Amino acid sequence: MITRLARSKIRSRAVALTLATALAVAGVVTGAPTGAAAAAGVENEGADCAVPGLPDAGSLPTNARLPDPFRKLDGTRITARSDWRCRREEIKRLAEKFVYGEKPAKPASVTGTVSRTGIGVNVSHNGRSASFSASVDLPSGSGPFPAVVVLGGFGADTATIKAAGAAVISYDPLAVGREGTPRNNKQGAFYTIYGSSSPTGVLAAWAWGVSRIIDVIEQSGGSILRADATGVTGCSRYGKGAFAVGAFDQRIALTMPIEAGSGGLAAFRAIPGESGAQPLSSAYSEQPWLGDAFGTFTGSPARLPVDTHSVVGMIAPRGLFIMDNPHIDWLAARSASVGALGGAEVYKALGAGGNITYWSDVQDGNHCATRSEWRGPLQQNIQKFLLNTGSYTGTMRIAASKSGNLAEWRDWQTPTLGDTGGDTTAPSTPGTPTASAITATSATLSWAAATDQGGSGLAGYDVHREQGTTDPRLGQSTTNSITLTGLTANTQYQVYVRARDGAGNLSGNSPVVTFTTTSTGGDTSPPTAPAGLTASGTTSTGTSLSWTASTDDTGVAGYDVLRAPGASGGTFARVGGSATTSYNDTGLAPSTAYRYQVVARDAAGNTSPPSNTVQVTTQPGSSTGGCTAVATVQNQWATGYVIQPLTITNTGSTAITGWTVTFTLPAGHTLTGSWNGAVTTSGQTVTIRNVAHNGALAPGAATTSVGFQATRPNGNTTVPSTYTCT
Repeated sequence: MITRLARSKIRSRAVALTLATALAVAGVVTGAPTGAAAAAGVENEGADCAVPGLPDAGSLPTNARLPDPFRKLDGTRITARSDWRCRREEIKRLAEKFVYGEKPAKPASVTGTVSRTGIGVNVSHNGRSASFSASVDLPSGSGPFPAVVVLGGFGADTATIKAAGAAVISYDPLAVGREGTPRNNKQGAFYTIYGSSSPTGVLAAWAWGVSRIIDVIEQSGGSILRADATGVTGCSRYGKGAFAVGAFDQRIALTMPIEAGSGGLAAFRAIPGESGAQPLSSAYSEQPWLGDAFGTFTGSPARLPVDTHSVVGMIAPRGLFIMDNPHIDWLAARSASVGALGGAEVYKALGAGGNITYWSDVQDGNHCATRSEWRGPLQQNIQKFLLNTGSYTGTMRIAASKSGNLAEWRDWQTPTLGDTGGDTTAPSTPGTPTASAITATSATLSWAAATDQGGSGLAGYDVHREQGTTDPRLGQSTTNSITLTGLTANTQYQVYVRARDGAGNLSGNSPVVTFTTTSTGGDTSPPTAPAGLTASGTTSTGTSLSWTASTDDTGVAGYDVLRAPGASGGTFARVGGSATTSYNDTGLAPSTAYRYQVVARDAAGNTSPPSNTVQVTTQPGSSTGGCTAVATVQNQWATGYVIQPLTITNTGSTAITGWTVTFTLPAGHTLTGSWNGAVTTSGQTVTIRNVAHNGALAPGAATTSVGFQATRPNGNTTVPSTYTCT
């Protein structure tokens, strides 16, 4: 448990950081400060900042240099570290408007469960509901553990993460924001809540999903996972996602994007001048990663009022470990180094130069490889930012072949930010809370208001439960009262309040109020697990499920049907519900394996254990027309190559619901990775079948989301030459 004295001394990180010596960046040079910056207790510390009106796209001037991250919208430059909180909010709003699309704040209701093997998330907002889940893999020990969220199964080495003492949360971002969808019909849990025509890109949607996972961890009580020690990682497209996650949620203590390329860390302004880099127009059209508004800037990135260096600044001063690959031109590593070097100036100004690492000086050129050069710093970053041990100092290890020159990209200088000129005085301590309207799942608290002491104005209150070692935050309020929801029945709560001012200073803790939720009026007994789940009538696009009814002391209200991709791995996510003991699942991909479970729920929302698992494989898709497959060599090197895209086009006169591409790898070649296709190999013969989101093609339509990577003997320059599509 945090002592009252220690808690009262906690400050906003922008104010508490020790003034650092300058960070030099020339070759391989380390940053200066020694202390790790803790993650914030809130998703967005600057939500209360007054932001002037944002410019319209048509009025944006052209600026070939990286915009000054320290210049506010009113034209003045910040002078104190405490000013960064609201300057960051300006950058966030600009990045949302012109690059990513809006990432909404926490929805009206977020509930879920945390176990030693998984996390379930249920979201409701404005009459719409969605659910998704993630799996948990704990390290040895008793916990509670810090955790690293791994996007899509591709990220930093999970064995090293667990060996360092952190859990691995495997998050399927496609359940929240699918790829392969048109911009006017986006799919996934985020778009179920906010609409399929939302202009928000899937990177911001993926970030929203991770934020909701953290919400559930915060509510869980901290016995398994620590809510104050979460990291995130991903590679390639999921590296773009990890970068966005860290930028848009200040509860992320350590952000670790890998080979994120265009649309990730690579400076937008630098990409057009980097030979072989994926063009912005390609990154925008390949998938709806970036927000719809970014489409007007793919040919004129110099008009953007922000660039990726400012997004790096949104992560500062928290931990950031960027891993890159200089061997594949398409990944735009030189432009990424420009973004990292520019962002490192924000870290330096905040006295946190030692909290950022950029490392592209690696030997292995394979895409998303596990590299020995990164193993040590990965473990040290986890120790520093998630375990609060060790004193690792960040480094800029930039490969000579892909080294950007920041001097060519800026016309501003990094200011020396002190504590003068900003409010560093904490508000007064709130009065003792009183609890009323206590039910099995909620309670209303009120307290005597605090007063501002330093001139920046009272911004609001944070409400914490005194529990264990982390004291989870139960809610926030801008007034001196709050109604807490999602509480556990028949449970004692000890709660205190802290005031927060406009500069992020936090007051001391109020006296604790103790109350116990009621046990009456709340059914806490779950139904029994459904049994005998079977599948029948499986076609190329659907299957019929049936099971034996569950029982419950107050009656079963319905059933949730969960589906996971493939014969193993993947995450079970809700695909529908039924009031009976049967369900028809449609819209599946031909020749694809799926696994199903069913969960019963009662009127109080209690859910049963899952049923048995049943696996189905859909029938091959029918095609009344023809198709072609054309390969584009995205990049190649002495011992390997990347095919992206493998373009599949419907050449017939009627729609098709599935396709299969077959080709032969030359002798000595080995497939090392693939995306957006179900792949099987037999010797040198490779078969790629469509997955759920890219099998249906109208006449003349094509999918460009499929690709793969292969190795070959050194000196062999061949690539597969003939692709057959049926």
